[in-house]
Amino acid sequence: LVLKPDRVVVKAPSRTVSITAQFTHPIVGSPQMKLTIEKSSACVKGKCTPVEWKTVDGMKYETQIKIQRPGVYQVFVEPKPYFEPAEEKFIQQITKVYVEAYGLEEGWDRPLKLKAEIVPLIKPFAIYEGNTFIGRVYINGKPAANAKVEVEFLNEKGKKVPHDSFIPQEVKTDEKGYFIYTIPWSGWWGFSVIGNGGTLKGKNGKNYPLELDAVLWIKAFPKP
Repeated sequence: LVLKPDRVVVKAPSRTVSITAQFTHPIVGSPQMKLTIEKSSACVKGKCTPVEWKTVDGMKYETQIKIQRPGVYQVFVEPKPYFEPAEEKFIQQITKVYVEAYGLEEGWDRPLKLKAEIVPLIKPFAIYEGNTFIGRVYINGKPAANAKVEVEFLNEKGKKVPHDSFIPQEVKTDEKGYFIYTIPWSGWWGFSVIGNGGTLKGKNGKNYPLELDAVLWIKAFPKP
């Protein structure tokens, strides 16, 4: 699930941030899959405000966040789990992105206590290409040990990868739920940690595994 604001730092006199949400494989830009948003909020200083999304085709969603106070805004989307027949399981990707407003930067390392969440250990709105990103992953409130982390960039310029094993790249969390990744070039980068969410009942009455993923999007800026 791609969650992309039009900027990650807001300066006065701006009062809104536009955000798009789209369910696709970002490195190849396809397929475009249907997205149903069950819950979404913008949280700042411990206060969360529900976010309303709109779409015209059921695929790409758009919204505008009103910036009413200085601080670090954590915007998350919790979509409805979807069933993947080829893998015989449900998948739910709880996705988060950060926006800093008016120079007040405290709070970017505070978790929202979502069912699945990546908490950054590097300021997520001030990252250069070449910086090493460090995150800690929580699934159902517990550190996700030895979990697979899929890494993809939002391929908006048609970059070619050497071979299919780069789709996606993978790293692992350690026994305490930490992972690291050095960002090679500027642009939007997504980290998706594969977690265990138990089971869900399908339309046929059978229980299937629920893959519960924690997703975080960050923007890497070009070197000066």
